[in-house]
Amino acid sequence: MAQAATSASAHEQGQQHPIRLYLVVWAWLFILSACSYLVDYFQLEGFLRYSLILLFMLLKAGLIIAVFMHMAWERLSLVYAILVPISAVLVFVAIMAFEADHTLLSRLSFFALGP
Repeated sequence: MAQAATSASAHEQGQQHPIRLYLVVWAWLFILSACSYLVDYFQLEGFLRYSLILLFMLLKAGLIIAVFMHMAWERLSLVYAILVPISAVLVFVAIMAFEADHTLLSRLSFFALGP
């Protein structure tokens, strides 16, 4: 009976996460931000620069969503309801970027000024 009372009171208060978890996530966010700034410091350019910046940005966003927005402890259906549409949008953006490059190259080759 006493065990049921303690679990009921814990359920009323909500789940508490250890402070260590938040400190570790904060440290990783700091490290990833420092890496993002190092990309500019070392003056990387081109595809590598933008790939690294996007990678660090996505990792930081993933940590924030997982821990601070409590998505790591949500039901799998809720996670799918958020991640699947975002993934579909990213796939469609990649398809549109590929098509834009193809359109630009075809316009340059067909509509280029003569010799």
